[in-house]
Amino acid sequence: MKKLKRNGLLALSLSTVMVVAACGNDDTSDEESTDDSNAGTEENTESDAGAEENADEGADESAEDDGSAEDEPKVTEFEPAFPEQTRAPEVETETELNEEVVVEDLGVSWGMEEFDTNRLLVTQRDSAELLIIDLEDGSVSDPIEGTPEVNNEAQGGLLDVTIAPDFDESRLVFMTFAQDIEGGTVTAVGKGVLSEDEASLEDFEVIFQAEPAYDGSLHYGGRIIFDDEDNLFLTTGERSDDPIRERAQDLDAYLGKVIHITQDGEAVDTNPFVEDEDALDGIYSYGHRNIQGVDFHPETEDLWIVEFGPEAGDELNIIEPGENYGWPIVSYGLEYSGEFVNEGISEHEEQGFVEPVYYWDPTSAPSGMSFYDNDAISEWENDLFIGGLAPNYIVRVVIEDDLIVGEERLLTEEGERFRDILVTEDGALIATTDDGKIYQITAADEGDAVEDTEEDDDAE
Repeated sequence: MKKLKRNGLLALSLSTVMVVAACGNDDTSDEESTDDSNAGTEENTESDAGAEENADEGADESAEDDGSAEDEPKVTEFEPAFPEQTRAPEVETETELNEEVVVEDLGVSWGMEEFDTNRLLVTQRDSAELLIIDLEDGSVSDPIEGTPEVNNEAQGGLLDVTIAPDFDESRLVFMTFAQDIEGGTVTAVGKGVLSEDEASLEDFEVIFQAEPAYDGSLHYGGRIIFDDEDNLFLTTGERSDDPIRERAQDLDAYLGKVIHITQDGEAVDTNPFVEDEDALDGIYSYGHRNIQGVDFHPETEDLWIVEFGPEAGDELNIIEPGENYGWPIVSYGLEYSGEFVNEGISEHEEQGFVEPVYYWDPTSAPSGMSFYDNDAISEWENDLFIGGLAPNYIVRVVIEDDLIVGEERLLTEEGERFRDILVTEDGALIATTDDGKIYQITAADEGDAVEDTEEDDDAE
């Protein structure tokens, strides 16, 4: 394992890389730029698609700032609906931290799940491989057999992974991926049984397809999480292009939605639109652009999501059943061309939509996220950590009464596109990157702190 040093200290750098690029394309910007490195954001176009991801990617080439969201130059002239909605003041972790690169030389590590103590299932987006990573010794398994065939163009591929709540008995593993069907591609969910020798997924089957299919390769969304009733929430993107993105507003399409299904892929019978003959039963909320982060708040148990905006306007939202979050009618961002989205309306509530709890301007290109539900680093309890693709850092978001009161940028000097975030049972913060690294951040023990201080003195 490789330990990282910042000015002689094993602590996280707060210097910020300012990103004026757009996080439009998820894969493009999000994944593409993020994976698609050329575009301007993740959702632009397929060529610009790399933009969002690329936007994300190109972010670290922008000018440097002092690390504070409140002082960064804005991309737009929009005003927030309330003071705490954007540009939160800078905060800094007081606990001394150790940060390590546990594993290197993987591919785009899109999703992960801890299925055993300090052991992770990790997806490889482009190669469609599922690996087992041991955080204690840094070992990487051979690819698990039995994973599905995927469409791995641009932002497609093998995406998220999670395990059933009764995994110890059922050994069920759930994954999302881009799938080819008639008419194009869809975000699909499948499940299989992890064999006792952990070498294969058995009886893998597709349980859900987010139709309609579209002949494009951007904005799949694809995060999944179980609720406390053992049902799945799935996020989808609106597939980026105009006019298909308009279907985020349509209740007869699973694009740009939060979807609520059982482990067999059926709509949960308490969903908000089950009595609406013109709506799809699986829809839980709508009007989303491209959601790649989802988690439950440890105290309130509310479902929080983070989604890519176009150029700026990335949103952090609390999901309420049946609500419309406004895309692409309203946005706190701009088109990648610099033009207004729709008519340039940013205010959500005045138009009948849900206001985001928070938005970023300039972009943060937010991907996977996790609440810190642990006391290993007590000052982090219930804070939210989000991977950034374009600005190339991890964002720590401090929340009080559902308002954002502080931001901290971590690992800003690494130059990595942070794809997914996880908190282990032991309280370690784990982050995967598009460049195939897995980072681990923990509290420094007393021995480490003394050693680091001595090294600093020697360096002087």
